[in-house]
Amino acid sequence: MSLVKAKKHLGQHFLTDKGIANRIVGALVNTDKYNQVLEVGPGMGILSDFLLQRKDLETYLIDIDTESFHFLNEKYPQLGDRLINGDFLKLDFDAIFPGQFAIIGNFPYNISSQILFKILDNRNKVVEMVGMFQKEVAQRCAAPAGNKEYGILSVFLQAYYKIEYLFTVKPGTFNPPPKVHSAVIRLTRNEVETLDCDEKLFWRVVKAGFNQRRKTLRNAVSAVMPKDKMDDHIYFEKRAEQLTVADFVALTQHVSKLMEV
Repeated sequence: MSLVKAKKHLGQHFLTDKGIANRIVGALVNTDKYNQVLEVGPGMGILSDFLLQRKDLETYLIDIDTESFHFLNEKYPQLGDRLINGDFLKLDFDAIFPGQFAIIGNFPYNISSQILFKILDNRNKVVEMVGMFQKEVAQRCAAPAGNKEYGILSVFLQAYYKIEYLFTVKPGTFNPPPKVHSAVIRLTRNEVETLDCDEKLFWRVVKAGFNQRRKTLRNAVSAVMPKDKMDDHIYFEKRAEQLTVADFVALTQHVSKLMEV
């Protein structure tokens, strides 16, 4: 089999360190909740080799790169329909996975936020995710309130998932090497079915707060409700990065009441 060439427009950087690949696959630990896993962007299968050794998991692979798809089809003929040539962002999870499942991958950095929002949109099916991201994105996902990395993605993900920053990966473990460090994180679905507030309003409040993160929430949230409807609640005097997920839920409840008046 001829090796697959990394394609810049697809953001491909193939992991070459088998030890790291084994660590990533070993980070799938909540298999009492699922027995199916989808690997995104397997490339030449360095993660797939270890995934297919796991008897507790039924492995699916999806790659948008036709060259990778043909390479993997030859390498893993036993996969059959479980090898998919397509776009993960357009994949209909319900058509393939009847129940809950996990996602794993060395994700293309140019669509990492879109991947995470797709997982969020399907949070009741995706109960665990182990993934490699650009280090800054990984830090942003796991950052606590009060941290300069804490932002919209942090709040939305942490509302529904426990997030663990597992380890950092140096550029030299990839071919071609990226210009940045990478990191592996794990998302584990928490017990929150729905937030204790209007979820659509919650998203609007969080986005408004961080879109003007240097301003107090009194000024930032004016994009959602008029200032003259606001009262002297302490949250309005804080900046978005100072509020935890629970604080944002409480603020959303408060904003909702004020908007009704």
